[in-house]
Amino acid sequence: MSIMLDLRQAVIYKVHGKDKEGLREMIEGSIDAQEAALPGLGVMFEIIWKNIDQTKQDELLDILNQQLAQMELKPLK
Repeated sequence: MSIMLDLRQAVIYKVHGKDKEGLREMIEGSIDAQEAALPGLGVMFEIIWKNIDQTKQDELLDILNQQLAQMELKPLK
Protein backbone atom coordinates (compact mmCIF):
# COMPACT_ATOMS: atom_id res chain seq x y z
CA MET A 1 0.00 0.00 0.00
CA SER A 2 1.54 3.30 -1.07
CA ILE A 3 0.97 6.56 0.73
CA MET A 4 0.37 9.67 -1.34
CA LEU A 5 1.76 12.82 0.21
CA ASP A 6 0.02 16.07 -0.62
CA LEU A 7 2.86 18.60 -0.66
CA ARG A 8 0.62 21.56 0.12
CA GLN A 9 -0.89 19.78 3.11
CA ALA A 10 2.54 18.68 4.34
CA VAL A 11 3.88 22.24 4.23
CA ILE A 12 0.77 23.64 5.90
CA TYR A 13 0.99 20.96 8.59
CA LYS A 14 4.64 21.87 9.22
CA VAL A 15 3.96 25.59 9.68
CA HIS A 16 0.49 25.46 11.23
CA GLY A 17 0.50 27.04 14.67
CA LYS A 18 3.79 28.89 14.20
CA ASP A 19 3.77 32.48 15.36
CA LYS A 20 4.88 35.36 13.18
CA GLU A 21 8.54 34.95 14.20
CA GLY A 22 8.40 31.22 13.50
CA LEU A 23 7.03 31.89 10.02
CA ARG A 24 9.75 34.47 9.40
CA GLU A 25 12.43 31.97 10.47
CA MET A 26 10.96 29.33 8.14
CA ILE A 27 10.91 31.74 5.19
CA GLU A 28 14.34 33.23 5.81
CA GLY A 29 15.80 29.78 6.47
CA SER A 30 14.49 28.59 3.11
CA ILE A 31 15.77 31.53 1.05
CA ASP A 32 19.04 30.71 -0.70
CA ALA A 33 18.92 27.24 0.89
CA GLN A 34 18.85 23.94 -0.93
CA GLU A 35 16.33 23.75 -3.74
CA ALA A 36 14.33 21.25 -1.70
CA ALA A 37 13.03 24.24 0.30
CA LEU A 38 11.56 25.96 -2.77
CA PRO A 39 8.25 24.05 -2.84
CA GLY A 40 7.56 25.17 0.72
CA LEU A 41 8.11 28.78 -0.25
CA GLY A 42 5.82 28.21 -3.22
CA VAL A 43 3.05 27.01 -0.93
CA MET A 44 3.56 30.03 1.34
CA PHE A 45 3.42 32.35 -1.68
CA GLU A 46 0.26 30.65 -2.93
CA ILE A 47 -1.45 31.23 0.43
CA ILE A 48 -0.43 34.89 0.39
CA TRP A 49 -1.45 35.40 -3.24
CA LYS A 50 -4.91 33.90 -2.71
CA ASN A 51 -5.55 36.13 0.30
CA ILE A 52 -4.46 39.57 -0.85
CA ASP A 53 -6.35 42.04 -2.97
CA GLN A 54 -5.56 42.99 -6.57
CA THR A 55 -3.64 46.10 -5.49
CA LYS A 56 -1.23 44.10 -3.33
CA GLN A 57 -0.87 41.49 -6.08
CA ASP A 58 0.06 44.28 -8.49
CA GLU A 59 2.61 45.62 -5.98
CA LEU A 60 4.20 42.18 -5.70
CA LEU A 61 4.28 41.85 -9.48
CA ASP A 62 5.93 45.28 -9.78
CA ILE A 63 8.63 44.24 -7.29
CA LEU A 64 9.16 40.90 -9.02
CA ASN A 65 9.29 42.48 -12.48
CA GLN A 66 11.76 45.13 -11.31
CA GLN A 67 14.04 42.61 -9.59
CA LEU A 68 14.02 40.20 -12.54
CA ALA A 69 14.93 43.04 -14.91
CA GLN A 70 17.99 43.84 -12.76
CA MET A 71 19.26 40.27 -12.59
CA GLU A 72 22.18 39.22 -14.72
CA LEU A 73 21.45 35.90 -16.39
CA LYS A 74 24.18 33.30 -16.13
CA PRO A 75 24.48 30.29 -18.42
CA LEU A 76 22.57 27.25 -17.23
CA LYS A 77 24.76 24.41 -16.02
